Amino acid sequence: MNSTVTRGGTAAAALLLAVGAALSLGGCSTLTGVVSPATARDRAPEDAKPVAPVDCRTAKCVALTFDGGPSAPTPKLLDVLKQEKVPATFFLQGKGHTDTYPDTVRRMADEGHEIANHTWSHENLTKLTEEQVRAEIEPVQEDIKKITGRAPTLMRPPGGATDDDVKKIMKELGLAQILWSVTAKDYETTDTALIKQRVLDQTHRDGIILLHERYAGTIPAVPGIITELRAQGYTFVTVSQLLAPATPEPGTVYRP
Repeated sequence: MNSTVTRGGTAAAALLLAVGAALSLGGCSTLTGVVSPATARDRAPEDAKPVAPVDCRTAKCVALTFDGGPSAPTPKLLDVLKQEKVPATFFLQGKGHTDTYPDTVRRMADEGHEIANHTWSHENLTKLTEEQVRAEIEPVQEDIKKITGRAPTLMRPPGGATDDDVKKIMKELGLAQILWSVTAKDYETTDTALIKQRVLDQTHRDGIILLHERYAGTIPAVPGIITELRAQGYTFVTVSQLLAPATPEPGTVYRP
């Protein structure tokens, strides 16, 4: 699932997605209006043009995303993506990450990857006050803007835990929320072959794949994932390109 174990969590926390995608995990309010990439594209103005090199309204697209970085292994992943000519979307954390590896963040941007927000310290946003939620988001926005010159327009709630209260705050902060449809649960295993197979088994058109490059088995699995999915006719795009010609709307939750 998501990078639920980034700061000492357990694999069981990954189960948050099943509940968090439909209901508030805080139990105070529900989550309404989740939008799929296909629906987002259908809602785009008729004269809108895709921003991607490929039109995902007709092409078989998939988005590769990585949570919880940057970290020490991230440059190795960037080397793989550069060699394979694959863009990815990176949902970055703040504490111990954007504040520790600014050069890696800069390289992501320079090499054309999409950079997004994954909170400062990976807290369940549905259990926080509005002030606390903002404190999880705003420092990461500031770090990334300082490093790259541009603040993110996308974020991913830790554990996929979100609700209508979080949606309201994200709308005010100008951030769309991005969930996922494919998880290798790479925080549970160092088995590269298993990580690869889990991704291949779950991937369908418009899929959003969730991985974490800091786990030992993940980066070695990426070349095989790319090769196999390309052989199946998939084109790799960023999340924003997957939604194009629609533009991600602040506050909206997107999930295939």
